[in-house]
Amino acid sequence: MNTDPAPRIAIIGAGPGGLTCARILQRHDIPVTVYDTEAGPDVRNQGGSLDLHEDNGQLALREAGLLEEFFRLSRPEGQEMRQVDPDGTILFHHTPEAGDLFKPEIDRGDLRGLLLGSLTPGTVRWSHALTSVDGPDHGPRLLRFADGTTIEADLVVGADGAWSKVRRAVSPAVPEYSGVSFLEAWFHDVENRHPEIAELVGQGSTAAADGERGLFAQRNSGDHIRVYIIQRVPADWITASGLTIQDTDGIRALLLERYRSWSPRLRRLLTDTEGLYVDRPINALPVPHTWERSSTITLLGDAAHLMPPLGVGVNLAMLDACELALSVAESNSVNDAIEAYENSMLPRSHKMQKLLDHGAEELLSTELPDFATADDSN
Repeated sequence: MNTDPAPRIAIIGAGPGGLTCARILQRHDIPVTVYDTEAGPDVRNQGGSLDLHEDNGQLALREAGLLEEFFRLSRPEGQEMRQVDPDGTILFHHTPEAGDLFKPEIDRGDLRGLLLGSLTPGTVRWSHALTSVDGPDHGPRLLRFADGTTIEADLVVGADGAWSKVRRAVSPAVPEYSGVSFLEAWFHDVENRHPEIAELVGQGSTAAADGERGLFAQRNSGDHIRVYIIQRVPADWITASGLTIQDTDGIRALLLERYRSWSPRLRRLLTDTEGLYVDRPINALPVPHTWERSSTITLLGDAAHLMPPLGVGVNLAMLDACELALSVAESNSVNDAIEAYENSMLPRSHKMQKLLDHGAEELLSTELPDFATADDSN
């Protein structure tokens, strides 16, 4: 950016999008600070496995100078996919060819560690929960945090996810429940303790659905498997059943009743899980989501275009981050950078939002993937 002094850039959210943006800015010698509500990088499990696509997530990592390190950490074999019917019959089985790197898998925690390790020490300020963004649109913006501290910024980047506090400064939109909910559970030491489930899932993922309910099981690194139990239910289905999320046995009994017609092999994904379930209702922003352009605030990733989890969220967030960072580096002002970035990002996100509108229903579909062919099926 050809301004002097350099703008004060504050990125809210230390997820893949925020960290990618910070990394690319620093590669262009542009100062940036990332603020995150969590107390540190290891206070919670970062979630399951991601596939980073050659035409978006990997493009961002190349610009960040991290693509080769990503390939060393990733699992190309994780591209294996199976779809089975509720009886357990394999309908579709894709095994990646040797050298296929179109969308290798990586654990969220490994990706975050890669990005964090690439930043200048001290870039991320932990334990900074944003409460509001104040100040005039032309700046500077005043960021207020829950601990009473404030900072001024010339550019505020909302990379703070579905329930973004930054978004409130430019848009009244809030995520709405899709009618479909995930229940997440885990299996550990699967080759020794759960060999049948390990064989069922393979090195990648296995999905099954009957139109009303589904299962999606995915291999993670470290001999772990995550399973997502997918249902068309009210958002409060657990409490409406007289249960709490801590009542593992009660929830399991309810699930076994709901999946009673499914094969015993698939029902083991319900009965053999370890630890508490995690309730993950699927929400999405209105379609399309837009806002009146600000000269000092912009959004990326889920803060800008939260969609159902159909394999595009993190990839789009990282592509957003890359384009925003490059716009900042190439523009003469913050306002020009935001304009250039949003002129590219918003049409792309609107197109994808429309494509995936009501896409949560696809997670329950019995139809085979578009790319499934007779040659791929077993």
